[in-house]
Order: sequence, then structure tokens, then C-alpha cells
Amino acid sequence: MAQQACPFLAIDPSGQDLYGEISRIRAQGPAVEVELPGGVRAWWINGLELNKRLLAGPETSKDAYQHWPAWINGDISRTWPLAIWVSVRNMVTAYGTDHSRLRKPMAAAFTKRRVDALLPRVQEIVDRALDDLEQVPEGEVVDLRAAFAAPVPHEVVCELFGVPRGEDGPRAALYRIINGFFDTAISLEDAQANAVDLYATLTAFLQDKRAHPADDLTTALIAARDEGSLSEQELMDNLILLLTAGFETTVNLIDNTVHSLLTHPDQLDLVRSGRVSWEDAIEESLRHEAPGAMSGLRYAVEDIEIEPGLTIPKGDAVVVSFAGAGRDPERHGPDADRFDVTRATSRDHISFGHGVHHCLGRPLAMAEATAALTSLFDRFPRLALADPSRPPKRLRSIISTGHESLPVLLHGREANPRPEVA
Repeated sequence: MAQQACPFLAIDPSGQDLYGEISRIRAQGPAVEVELPGGVRAWWINGLELNKRLLAGPETSKDAYQHWPAWINGDISRTWPLAIWVSVRNMVTAYGTDHSRLRKPMAAAFTKRRVDALLPRVQEIVDRALDDLEQVPEGEVVDLRAAFAAPVPHEVVCELFGVPRGEDGPRAALYRIINGFFDTAISLEDAQANAVDLYATLTAFLQDKRAHPADDLTTALIAARDEGSLSEQELMDNLILLLTAGFETTVNLIDNTVHSLLTHPDQLDLVRSGRVSWEDAIEESLRHEAPGAMSGLRYAVEDIEIEPGLTIPKGDAVVVSFAGAGRDPERHGPDADRFDVTRATSRDHISFGHGVHHCLGRPLAMAEATAALTSLFDRFPRLALADPSRPPKRLRSIISTGHESLPVLLHGREANPRPEVA
């Protein structure tokens, strides 16, 4: 294997310059060794085609218990702040026949019929959130992420899985826990407390759902568990996967698309005029700002030759970078960093995975984002950033790409020329 000519690049766990780091990595080659939060080393992959290859083929696995010697041997501590991304046993971290076994009941539960039946309810949830926004006094700054982009997917995913309401119930707890789940700058103590809280919340939820079954995804997954299709741990960990991914990525998709359109009014005009569709805008947002920046770790099942003289050794960790692939200049041109709703290659991204790891929830996420965005801009045609000169702070994460808050004025800046950003 060729040795790296440069030292390891230490990735900032706060993710505040994610695309700057991606550019620096890309300049060093197609596969570059980096140091992740907690001192864990991995090979970072930015190219679209190489990422597709590693997602679709058998060369890499996400099963750390089978294919990551550093985890198996205890070189990576179970107290690593990001350990929960490795330790869970679900369909995303499974390999080969285990992946097929775990994905089958998820696919059976996540049917088109169930998703289609939910779509009118999605619109009702969107409309109710917009009704609440209409009560905001004109000129008052609103955090659109907290007031709209997050509540809508949270309500949708909770209804899909039958999570009951209530101030002290699992809905409120899951909302709080998931917000900390993607924080890659989190302390060890907070990460461990969050994991304990997550498993305790889901244990109580499953106990209640077994006592009160209904026509929802959780009941369907419990039935698969009872039929022997998956273990109790796999049931729990697949719930973690589906609840977190079904929430966070859609929040970021709505958040990022709104921000990109408001910072590129010429692109917003193209959508509003009908010259391009909302689907075009959403696809370009998925390419330009992948809601999930990376897939979590994968592991080389065998030596992987990237190019002559560059091989990833068997057992090494690999980062599939959705964010890097979306801005690959070899596929999207020298202006790949630019948001362009007319881009011919917009749909060629891996923000929903690829191959056997393609996201089952894509149809629902696209439907949610379409309903949310079209309704939002119809209801508030003068929507504007509260302070265009002050970019919103990014989430503290190298996994989740969005903003901590998205301050806007619902009726335009003329109503409040000097807004105070909360």
C-alpha cells in the first residue's frame, strides 16, 4: 500500500467548515486518511462514483463486529462519544445476508400503501404549523427550523410509528434526545447519558405498544420480532435508525432548501415562475447540501485498490461522504459548489444512499419536503432571511448538515429593517 505523503487531517467535530475540509481532502486524492472526533482514523472518500462503488459492492461492510478489527479488539473504546453509531445492530450496520434479513421486515412495514395513506395527514400537519406561524406578529423574527422545519417531520414520523402524544410522553423525549444524537462535538458524559435516555425511552415505548397495538410501523415491526425475523436488540436498534433518520434528514432537507432559495433569489424566481419544478429545487438541495453529510463508518472487507499505488487495507474504516459526492467536480463540473436548480446533474447524488443501502423512506421524505416547501412559500410569498449578512450557524455535527437556527421574517425585511436575530 502506498503511504500517505501528508499527515492525517483532523476533522473538526463541530462541522463548522465541513465543505472547506471536504475541499482540502479532495485536493489530496480520492481516498485520504483522516482523524475523526475521538482520535479514530478512517479513509475519507469524496468522489461520487467511488462512493457509489463502495456503497453498492461487497468490498465494504458496516458491521463493526465482523469487519472492524479496531472495534473487535477493543482498540476503539465502547465509551467513544460516537460509539452508538457503531454499536447498534440494525439494517444499515448489517452485512450480506443479515442486511437482507433485517431490511425485509422494514420494507414490508414501510409499504407504499402506508405512506400514501399518510400523505393527507402530512398536509394537515404542514397546514397546522403554518397556521401557528400566521399568529406571529408582523416584523418579529422567527426561527423557522424550530417553528416549522423540525415540528413537521417530527409529527409525521411519530404518527407513522404510533408514538403517543403528551408532554411527558415519548414524543417530547424523542425530540430532545434526537437533537443530541447527531452532535459530534458532544462530551463523553452527555453522549452516554443521551444513549441511556434513548434506550430507556424506547423500552418503555415498546412495552406500551405491545399492550396497545395499532395500525402503525412499530406494531408491524413488533410482529416481525415475534415471528422471529429479528431479535429484540435488532427491533430496538432498527427503531433508533428509522426514528432518527426519518426525522433529522427531513428537517435538514427543509431547512437547507429554504436557506438556499432565500440566499439565491434568482433560483427561487425560477421555481415560483414554474420554469423549474419544486422537485428540481429539492433534488438540487439534496445534491448541494446533503441532509446527512456521511453514512457513518464502513469497513474494508478486503484490500481495496482505489488506483495504482493507493490501497485501503482490509479492516480499515472508511467514510462515505454524501456531502463530498454531491459536490464532486468530476460529475457536477467546476461550479459544483454553486446552488443551481437548473443543473442537469442535480439528481445524480447519494443523499438517500445507493444500491442495496438505498433509503426506504425516500418517497415519504420527498413528499414531506414538497408539501412543506410549496405550502410555506405560498402562505408567505415575502419570506426572507432576517439578516442576510449573518449566515446562520451550522449544526455541531459532521454527520448532520443543517443550521442550529434559521432566523427569518415571514413578511419580508421591509416590515422590520433592523431585526434582532434571536
